[in-house]
Amino acid sequence: MPIALITGATSGFGRATARKFAEAGWSLVLTGRRQERLDELQAELSPLCPVLTLALDVTDFDAVANVANSLPDDFKNVSVLVNNAGLALGTDAAQRSDTTQWQQMIDTNVSGLARMTHALLPTLIAQGKGASIINIGSIAGHWPYPGGNVYCGTKAFVEQFSYGLRCDLSGTGVRVTNLAPGMAESEFTLVRTGGNQEAHDKLYAGAEPIQPDDIADTVFWIATLPAHLNVNQLEIMPVSQSWSPFTIHRQS
Repeated sequence: MPIALITGATSGFGRATARKFAEAGWSLVLTGRRQERLDELQAELSPLCPVLTLALDVTDFDAVANVANSLPDDFKNVSVLVNNAGLALGTDAAQRSDTTQWQQMIDTNVSGLARMTHALLPTLIAQGKGASIINIGSIAGHWPYPGGNVYCGTKAFVEQFSYGLRCDLSGTGVRVTNLAPGMAESEFTLVRTGGNQEAHDKLYAGAEPIQPDDIADTVFWIATLPAHLNVNQLEIMPVSQSWSPFTIHRQS
């Protein structure tokens, strides 16, 4: 029975991905910060597959370093790592931003993802051909926007880190993908705006945004491709989202 470890499994893409893998009978190691949500997810998915939950904040670097060693025998041989845990905080211009929010994004989206990957690399390499690391990036790693500043920077890191891993893991059989969603309807905007439901509703109104199940389907497709194939980079947006002309500031 293949085993997938999914970080940030308590909401959004992570929760939907856990459900998708469970439906296919995979064994699951699910991590997240909210124990009550992990308990609910375990109760929901356990009838479908073996589920192990770990209350884990990816910014707790000591705990992350010990993840692989703490797994019981039935869950040790992880063959797919889905680095989903991440967040955006704040929408202000850089000169008005709260640097504590900047640090939290860096600790989670950059350091947490990198350290989780490092902790699981020996396990994934041991599985060999067909093992996968699927990093949830963002179109923000390609396309900047006002107020994106550090968040965009963290997602650019995810892309380049994924490419670097591909180089380093050459010959091991381990695959690496940067999956970069565009506008997606989840708790993302509520977290970013400190729970502003009006901002959330306004952003997604009439846009037919990506849904968590769409990303879950995509993650599962990537993970179950023939073992000789690697999707390096996959950018996915709703049809309603596209590019605008460059902004030009004109002297009055």
